[in-house]
Amino acid sequence: MKLRNSTAEIFVPDGKPVAEALARTTHMGVSAHQDDLEIMAFRGILECFGVDDKWFLGVVVTNGAGSPRDDLYKDYTDEEMMVVRRKEQKKAAFVGEYAAQFLLDHPSSAVKDASNPDVVADLKEILLAARPEVVYTHNLGDKHDTHVGTALRLIQAMRELPEEARPKRVLGCEVWRDLDWMTDEDKVPLDVAAHENLAAALLGVFDSQICGGKRYDLATMGRRRAHATYFASHGVDDTAQLNFAMDLTPLVNDPSLDVSSYVQGFIDRFAAEVKGRVGKLLG
Repeated sequence: MKLRNSTAEIFVPDGKPVAEALARTTHMGVSAHQDDLEIMAFRGILECFGVDDKWFLGVVVTNGAGSPRDDLYKDYTDEEMMVVRRKEQKKAAFVGEYAAQFLLDHPSSAVKDASNPDVVADLKEILLAARPEVVYTHNLGDKHDTHVGTALRLIQAMRELPEEARPKRVLGCEVWRDLDWMTDEDKVPLDVAAHENLAAALLGVFDSQICGGKRYDLATMGRRRAHATYFASHGVDDTAQLNFAMDLTPLVNDPSLDVSSYVQGFIDRFAAEVKGRVGKLLG
């Protein structure tokens, strides 16, 4: 496999040859940064954990150089933080029993540059080798530029694949903006209540982020619990933890769809629902 960066790495936790590790892939997560996968794609990790015929493949696109840092890491240079974050992502891949973990090592600037072909080229290589059935990535309403850029480069890569090589389902998930604002009909609810100990372990290995001043572990678990309780107003909870996702599959199946208009559709339906409810109750 010819990845664009000489510093890119493929880590296989159980030591299988890379080709064999990729061939067993059924679920795949593509994230901007180290620890995004464990926040947004936990449903895919859960579906594969301890199951012989399902395997989760992780792909982290950027090098993680610009993360905030404090405490133990407050004096670390960008280069030192990149080493730490790469090590932490490998730990997560081992704990979560991933098929393999790609660390593509692109700068954020490359991800945000629509004219840069490198990220799309790498993602196409991986998708063709792994042929995942389900792909998890960032939602297009996220407020982090690098997250949205990653999702857009991934959509482009999947659109350029032969139809038979495209995944059956593509879901845009929550990190820097949750999806509670979407209408219930548009939300894709993902039950993530099982193996709470695994969820805590996966989030907890990213010490540089948590100790560095952001309690992603507590915030992520709290959001999942809040979603489960507030999802339905009339009825008992069906699960203890939920993630929400935006269905991006139509954008992959039909390359003629305009991405901006597709996202605007979610916003318009939400606005219409709020306006309609207020109008109805005003009489």
